Amino acid sequence: MKLNTGMRCHDLCPKMEMEKLFARVREHDIRQIQLAFGKSISDYDFAAGHYSSGFARTIARELEKNQIHVAVLGCYINPVNPIESRRQAEVARFIEHMKYARIIGADMVGTETGRLDPDFRVTEESYTEDAYQLLLRSMREIVAAAEKLGVIVGVEGVFNHTLYSPARMKRFLEDIDSPNVEVILDAVNLIHPEQAEPEAQKEVIDRAFAYYGDRIGALHVKDFVFDGQEQLFRHVGDGLFRYEPLMKHVKERKPHIAMLLENSSRERYHEDVKFLQTIYDQV
Repeated sequence: MKLNTGMRCHDLCPKMEMEKLFARVREHDIRQIQLAFGKSISDYDFAAGHYSSGFARTIARELEKNQIHVAVLGCYINPVNPIESRRQAEVARFIEHMKYARIIGADMVGTETGRLDPDFRVTEESYTEDAYQLLLRSMREIVAAAEKLGVIVGVEGVFNHTLYSPARMKRFLEDIDSPNVEVILDAVNLIHPEQAEPEAQKEVIDRAFAYYGDRIGALHVKDFVFDGQEQLFRHVGDGLFRYEPLMKHVKERKPHIAMLLENSSRERYHEDVKFLQTIYDQV
């Protein structure tokens, strides 16, 4: 089976006018993307309050003309910003993006779960119960809107964010209790510095699939190394990540899932896909 791959639009092209952007994506024979409006489209203001269904249909027409599908509409907010006015603004922006998603045909609108710091710095406070409860407050508002709009919210765990482990994600899914929430699994993002060894990586991936494999709606794929406690991203195959456990789960449980490459490039993308396909075929 051929992997269902794509990549982040802002890794492929610099920010530019929408018509040129989607034409460029098609030129590189990429048919599936993660699209972050603010990182990719230069000729429109996507701040909350600027939405119109007419403009969303314009985006949809350009995507259809270029035969491009948006697997994830990225709206990466900090839902645990401790400054209440900023948190509310982030939530409002995400809800507005869900209106675009309905019309452009995106599978989901995705976000990570943030840090309990106004400047998004890494802090131990993000792991606290207070941070978790603030996340629930934000996400319950978002999910209530998603259920009314018929849109899927994609939630991505990261080892130094509020949802920092498979166990924490499992608790979140149980607490939020909505079919409109799915997981964007980026296995690299879940690996803590002390889990870099192959067996530890496998344990993290196995646990994620055991806890919520049925709720995983999209994958991010990249590579990594650690510099002390800091995780540094690398191109596929250029770091420490072992892809075999992930690909085994994909083959057994999630065939055809959208697999979006991060930190790739237009020069590397097709070779990166061949690398991943080889591993998938062998497991």
